[in-house]
Amino acid sequence: MGDIRSNRVAEQMKKELGELLSQKIKDPRVGFVTVTDVEVTGDLQQAKIFISVLGSEEEKHETLVGLAKAKGFIRSEIGKRIRLRKTPEISFEFDEAFDYGNRIEKILRDLNN
Repeated sequence: MGDIRSNRVAEQMKKELGELLSQKIKDPRVGFVTVTDVEVTGDLQQAKIFISVLGSEEEKHETLVGLAKAKGFIRSEIGKRIRLRKTPEISFEFDEAFDYGNRIEKILRDLNN
């Protein structure tokens, strides 16, 4: 039962974060960010937000710094938009799945040639 609820909260957070990051965050360090996934613990206390950022490694790092600075604002906005007793603590991480998939695709292409 708790697993279904945490999945619903994660999906709602993902939707709200997409809108929030594109409209409300005005920090110039935050580049083009895509929220790829959100994992919420079963007790709804912590949320891990996986992001994908276009740009160089330095731009990715600056985006992560900008998001870390805006964490309080983002958390309060999510709290307003999603009615929960306690808004989960959030942390941002890069989603390595795309890079991993691209690397595998390149290896397979090289093997084909």
